[in-house]
Amino acid sequence: MDETPALRRAVADDAAAVRTLTREAYGKWVPIIGREPLPMRADYDEAVRQHRIDMAFLDGGLAALIETIDKGDHLVIENVAVAPAFQGRGLGRHLLTHAEQVARDLGYSEVRLYTNKMFEANVRLYLAFGYRIDREETSSLGVTVYMSKPLQRAGAAA
Repeated sequence: MDETPALRRAVADDAAAVRTLTREAYGKWVPIIGREPLPMRADYDEAVRQHRIDMAFLDGGLAALIETIDKGDHLVIENVAVAPAFQGRGLGRHLLTHAEQVARDLGYSEVRLYTNKMFEANVRLYLAFGYRIDREETSSLGVTVYMSKPLQRAGAAA
């Protein structure tokens, strides 16, 4: 990624922008799974209050975001959304790295996430970025792939 995005935590007034960006980012998956993915239907007024949402700005606008949930012993990445105009520029990878640092700062040694198995490109991306598949669960919504990544403490040898 050539330029580093400016990051800012979302506040209540950002809920509409978070919703819009997420809907745009996940729209490409609707024809693949035959329905709106769950992040497209989430209540972002509530999510901004209950979760950490870090927004990435490039070229003067909201380009991407990552939503995380502190589970007390690990961090869950609930949503990574990159605006279509900014996809392929490394923002998703940048935000995953950011979430890992947030987890380390909280003293956690693991980050978890989940995704739809039909989102094959995402599964490949997460695997390439060091996540492992922990399990798959089938429901009426399809197959959910649960993944995790162990984290080394800051300063630990790679």
